[in-house]
Amino acid sequence: MKAGLIHRFKNITPEGGIIEAVSWKIPDQVKPSEHQYKYRMVYVVNGERMVGFDNAHGKGDHWRIRGSGSLESGGQGHRNPLALDC
Repeated sequence: MKAGLIHRFKNITPEGGIIEAVSWKIPDQVKPSEHQYKYRMVYVVNGERMVGFDNAHGKGDHWRIRGSGSLESGGQGHRNPLALDC
């Protein structure tokens, strides 16, 4: 079974920022993720990544946030700062 595209979205904001999200259903997990999805989501302003989520091989589900000149990141076991507390 090959990877199957689930969703692809790309938008340019009025200010010129880029919002992109792509997801695939894959036959095997991207270790150490425990699901069969490959994805990437990003918000870019002036060529610089502000927020990004993906599950790169070897890193699993992780995120990066740029703000105030610093870059925060996290992965499995780290609380996602954008997650809703429900």
